[in-house]
Amino acid sequence: MKRSAATSPPVREKTPGKVIASVGLELLLLAVSALLFALSFPSFLSQWGWFPLAFFALTPVFIVVHRAGWVRTVLYGAFFGFASYALYNYWLGSFHPLTLIIVPPIYSVYFLAVFPLLKAADSLFPRYGFILQALVWVAYEFVKIQGFLGYAYGIIGFSQYLFLPLARLSSVTGVWGVSLLVVFPSALLGNALKNGFGELFSFIRRMRIPILLYAGVFAAVVITGLFNKAQLDSVPKWKVALVQQNVDPWKGGNKTYAKTLEILTRLSREALEEDPSIDIVIWSETSFVPAIDWHTRYRTDRVAFGLVKELREYLSAQTVPFVLGNDDGQLAKDERGRDIRVDYNAAILFDRGEIVETYRKLHLVPFTENFPYKDRLPGIYQWLKDADTHFWETGTEYTVFEAADVRFSTPICFEDTFPYLNREFVRRGAQVLVNLTNDAWSKAIACEMQHMSIAAFRALENKRTLMRSTNGGITCVIDPNGRILAMLPPFTEDYLIAEAPVYASEQTLYTRWGDWFAILISVLALIGLAGGLLARLLRP
Repeated sequence: MKRSAATSPPVREKTPGKVIASVGLELLLLAVSALLFALSFPSFLSQWGWFPLAFFALTPVFIVVHRAGWVRTVLYGAFFGFASYALYNYWLGSFHPLTLIIVPPIYSVYFLAVFPLLKAADSLFPRYGFILQALVWVAYEFVKIQGFLGYAYGIIGFSQYLFLPLARLSSVTGVWGVSLLVVFPSALLGNALKNGFGELFSFIRRMRIPILLYAGVFAAVVITGLFNKAQLDSVPKWKVALVQQNVDPWKGGNKTYAKTLEILTRLSREALEEDPSIDIVIWSETSFVPAIDWHTRYRTDRVAFGLVKELREYLSAQTVPFVLGNDDGQLAKDERGRDIRVDYNAAILFDRGEIVETYRKLHLVPFTENFPYKDRLPGIYQWLKDADTHFWETGTEYTVFEAADVRFSTPICFEDTFPYLNREFVRRGAQVLVNLTNDAWSKAIACEMQHMSIAAFRALENKRTLMRSTNGGITCVIDPNGRILAMLPPFTEDYLIAEAPVYASEQTLYTRWGDWFAILISVLALIGLAGGLLARLLRP
């Protein structure tokens, strides 16, 4: 018997108290998720990170996305973006006074868009929306590393750098396949718990096929990763000395430059005396600041020229090649045809004091190294200049050096966090990737470990050895299988002598095809959202 309208139960509107309680609970869930997200990576609580947390860290996000209305979902996206990156990248405040004003707000804007997309997936597909939500998340991660604002920190797959059997999937799919396997349990649990714990077991029964499929794929990936390793026993070894001077060369002017040079040459001498069979000595990013080529040619600064002369005299007496980071000044023409000096963040290969070749950084740090919108946004450009921002010119060449019969490339600073860049170095013949970095400014081990953990995926994706020479950490050697072979403690003055495997007999699927998997996931996410919306609009 049907109920009449008169006997139907009245719709109960939420009282202001219930609304406040609901909002408070949802903000708490998002704060917990932001904290779990940050702790999944190297953090202020664990320098290695707690990677198992990543598999359910985002569960509260998916619960809140289901519970909240559309307006609150948008606002919650802004809250989560800011909170997660303020906790995860807390050390940015030491890099530049503007970074904490820039990075978390940027992610607030990103998640203003991402959360409604997650909400749409849940709304359009009430039963299987969690699958589409996982695709949307990976698509967002791929989009966020593109263009001027590209920033690879926070890709959830990078949390698995210690779980090597899983991380080795990146040689096929890039980090994107790892991210999909990591975020899927959070999306699944978020869907299971969106109405509370009461429906958890019935949900598991209903979704046993997707759960079993995920478990099967995960097990297959891990088992394959246990055996899908480069065989390194018989490959040549490149003996390197990585020098960690533990001084931020940009602080203090000429006195600091002189002090840094003394430390670098002393540590290099000690390393070469300890092991005369070293093939190459590598210093960190801008380990020597005065522009070597510029002051050799033009001698515009007497003190700087004296330091350059001292350095070149030292290098000319060495029998092994050196690679060092430098502020490379070059003569160029401005828009009016006048001669001006332009500067590049560069890595320079020296042999007996002579410059053999120079690599100039291709992917500059947005806002603090590069701002290409000077003409369109002159106010912001001047604001950055007034905040003592040092802008660089952008390099144009994917340089591959050769020394001691080894071909290598030198991504600088956070360039080792971008998959596309390092893949291109390998495609052009690099047998080893050598990152030069200055992370000493952070004064935080978490910063240095986060950087290293992301860089480890460049070794895994391309099955090439990656080594890092830093001024304060993390100086290390990572083999093509993702194992850390040797590492210096952070914030110590020391050198690391290590034998780096030179493995180049295999080109991975990722090296050949690049971000094919991320593009596929992005297309599927777009088709899913568009198809669901179209079906909703056409439904009677």
